[in-house]
Amino acid sequence: MAPLSPHWTLAFGLLGNVVSFMVFLAPIPTFYKVYKKKSTEGFQSVPYVVGLFSAMLWIYYALLKSNAFLLITINSVGCVIQTVYIVIFLCYAPKTAKLQTIKLLVGMNVIGFGMIIGLTQFVAKGNASRVTIVGWICLVFSLCVFVAPLCVVRQVIRTKSVEYMPFLLSLFLTLSAVMWFFYGLLLKDVNIAVPNVLGFTFGIIQMVLYMMYKNAKKIPTESQKLPEFQDQIIVLDEHKFPELAEQIIDVMKLSALACSEMKPMTTPRATPTHQENQVPVVVPPPVLPVQPVAVA
Repeated sequence: MAPLSPHWTLAFGLLGNVVSFMVFLAPIPTFYKVYKKKSTEGFQSVPYVVGLFSAMLWIYYALLKSNAFLLITINSVGCVIQTVYIVIFLCYAPKTAKLQTIKLLVGMNVIGFGMIIGLTQFVAKGNASRVTIVGWICLVFSLCVFVAPLCVVRQVIRTKSVEYMPFLLSLFLTLSAVMWFFYGLLLKDVNIAVPNVLGFTFGIIQMVLYMMYKNAKKIPTESQKLPEFQDQIIVLDEHKFPELAEQIIDVMKLSALACSEMKPMTTPRATPTHQENQVPVVVPPPVLPVQPVAVA
């Protein structure tokens, strides 16, 4: 079995590259929609900035380790793809989203990554200690990335809807975790193997939830419920407007007739000097309160 170990390592590494490449291509429909509509429509850039940072970390780790060439290949491709996604996002995002994305890029991918390289190159002594430090950073960061889908799992359980958890994406993420777990196991690299155990576990949970709720009736959230005041709106057919107008005119005529029959009260003048011309006073009819009307 020992002579076959390098071949199995290469096989799992190549399969991991293929599956991870398909995962990197998963957001293409989203960005095609952004390109067609010339708007990001509320999409966030955080996953792509974090994905770029993760790829940069693993490339640096593989360069220090010197025997994980297949990590360099897939993460180099990932850096290119994530950069293209971020550029498209910056082209069509509103000004506030652009500023937030640029701040996140500078803070995480420039300052944060630069500090990691600086501290490991100038503070850590020896390549072995650098590999250990960067490996632990990659391990902790990967665990945080794999824990992130828990919010999606919570939303699926709460709404009983798998709208925001595509099955194919969960499947490919699970397959990717399996491939990289065995790749790290055969390399005897804990930093590669351990995070993918968590990724495999969460991937299985997501697929099980998808099978449970794929045909379930969706429960509307508070934001999707209709406001209560809509029940008070009168919905009329546009063909009934002439009849409604005649009724309003009849009411207005009756109100005007009632007001004209009322004799206005006059106060006697103290010392009338001459007869003044009487000016008729026209009393406007009262305004009736009308509820809002929505045309059907």
